[in-house]
Amino acid sequence: MSTPVDDPLARERSHLAASRTALRAMREDVESLDISDVTANWVNAEVLARQIEERIKSLADLSDTPLFFGRLDYLHAPGSERAEGAEGERFYIGRRHVHDHDGDPMVIDWRAPVSQPFYRASKKDPMDIALRRRFGYTRGDITAYEDEHLSDPAEAARTSKLLQQEIERPRVGPMRDIVATIQPEQDEIVRSGLSGTVCVQGGPGTGKTAVGLHRVAYLLYAHRERLARTGTLVIGPNRSFLHYIEQVLPALGELTVQQATVADLVAHVEIKGTDEATAAVVKGDARLARVLRRALYSYVTMPTEPVVVVRGSRRWRVPAYELEDIVRELLDRDIRYGAAREALPQRIAHAVLVQMERSGEAPDDRVQDAVARNSAVKAAVKAVWPAVDPAKLVLRLLSDAEFLAVHAEGILDEDEQKAILWAKPARSVRSAKWSTADAVLIDEATDLIQRTHSLGHVVVDEAQDLSPMQYRAVGRRCTTGSATVLGDLAQGTTPWATRSWQEALAHLGKPDALVEELTAGFRVPTDVITYASRLLPHIAPGLTPVASIRENPGHFEVRRVSGTTDVVEACRELLRHEGSTGLIAADARVPELAGALTEAGIPYLGPGEETTQDTRLTLVPASLAKGLEYDYVVLDEPRAVVDGEPDERTGLRRLYVALTRAVSGLTVTHTAPLPSQLA
Repeated sequence: MSTPVDDPLARERSHLAASRTALRAMREDVESLDISDVTANWVNAEVLARQIEERIKSLADLSDTPLFFGRLDYLHAPGSERAEGAEGERFYIGRRHVHDHDGDPMVIDWRAPVSQPFYRASKKDPMDIALRRRFGYTRGDITAYEDEHLSDPAEAARTSKLLQQEIERPRVGPMRDIVATIQPEQDEIVRSGLSGTVCVQGGPGTGKTAVGLHRVAYLLYAHRERLARTGTLVIGPNRSFLHYIEQVLPALGELTVQQATVADLVAHVEIKGTDEATAAVVKGDARLARVLRRALYSYVTMPTEPVVVVRGSRRWRVPAYELEDIVRELLDRDIRYGAAREALPQRIAHAVLVQMERSGEAPDDRVQDAVARNSAVKAAVKAVWPAVDPAKLVLRLLSDAEFLAVHAEGILDEDEQKAILWAKPARSVRSAKWSTADAVLIDEATDLIQRTHSLGHVVVDEAQDLSPMQYRAVGRRCTTGSATVLGDLAQGTTPWATRSWQEALAHLGKPDALVEELTAGFRVPTDVITYASRLLPHIAPGLTPVASIRENPGHFEVRRVSGTTDVVEACRELLRHEGSTGLIAADARVPELAGALTEAGIPYLGPGEETTQDTRLTLVPASLAKGLEYDYVVLDEPRAVVDGEPDERTGLRRLYVALTRAVSGLTVTHTAPLPSQLA
């Protein structure tokens, strides 16, 4: 049966089917490649085979993910002279490029310049677009479409219903991309250049995490060759968060981006201990970098004896004063400790070669290398500029009060020194109960000795919770590249949380970064964000409250309950709705609630575990809620969330995070009185 020519929806479905067929053909073409005769050696063959494998993966057709989500009808051909009567072109905008057997595009990558008007065009600035069409999908099949005639002055601007539906679509499983719903202010950040660092301050639901991930995808598209050489890294606050976001970039066809926590980056030692808040704050202070530097270079001592090199029947003597000049020159150059130590034997050998030349010999580079390896030279280097193990250096600082006092003088006061000294010094690096803050100090010392490898681009999310020393650790990974910094000052829940982005960016080594603020809320319903924003004057007075643009105000209820049975019942009520539900509670209350859910026969997951249609409830400790989102949330006992933190401001910030995890509805349950700040 033929498709009626006047049925637009049928025509679009036909184009979707043809595009899927074309994508399948593109994949089959790559799978059929024979590389047996095109590689020079097995190394090239391995590299090419891996590239082909990645290309095949990137061409996978995800049945539940639409190949395209929009269409642009240009008034004129892009880039052409806009002659009277010139016919425009039509482009389907999707997650990846798809072409037919002739090479003509059937779907245009959302990152291509020609796709930009899909996100930026408006009635005020139509960008030569006659028609913008959005598609509605159900499990990968087109079920609806919606048109905007941007160049028609008679048509009034209106809110897109399909856009609203996509934003409010129930969330089951990991985080998904927002490629179909990127807003103009978000698109500006996504398409900002590789050379500059961007810091995005965004309240709950403003899409800062998604913007950061989509910026990575855009940069990989626009600068693929460069970033393929230098590498890209996404840093998240914890493993649960990374697991939650790990499918976003693959869904956009990007498979090579590394993901890690800060703890992963600085994993030089096994973490066995924890710090008191006071100690952690001091260890995270940027002043510790100066203390470490002083301590490290204290190992360099000025020579007091000459170096005598014996070669054959000749003895060559480099006096102590000349050796001292060489050492001081290396210190003045301010190069890394390890690099200077490697240069020292060559400098001594050069001094010997100068004497050889004066005596009439003609030594070459091989002679200099041989002198540099001479036992007398090696002994002198070992005495003057000894090798230092970074972990042993930090171990000595934290164990030896006198050593710490000497090198922290004028930097840390006595109370601060006492706070970081171990009560019971460890006997070795292996037996030490290292904390996460200690590992960052070891990373700093490691970089003082040997330069850390720098990547082309680094994204750091939930950055407001990093200490100055952690910022330095991240900054070392992008000294020659750029960064995207994502966070919300109001959600800083560590005692060392960032006070200002300017200060944080200075520690990162990117003081000139552009700071952008997102204030339009796409995720959190109006009633929920309005309630949570009551806390802002107490936790971040200078920030602009998020203004929800959601037409649906969402479900919101504050309910006094008599115990855990009522909390479980609140979960049961929300599970009757479609989508995911999160039960967020103070960490100390999680075991009791877990028992109550089990007794009630309600299956549940832990943070980061993937929800399914059968198990849609996640039990979330408040300390792990940051960055996660659920369609519906039951927040248990706000007072307990606040009291679970070392101070009230941190507790209120933790509560603000917990209150803003819901996409469609929030039920707050409590037996104890609510914090007064919510009144």
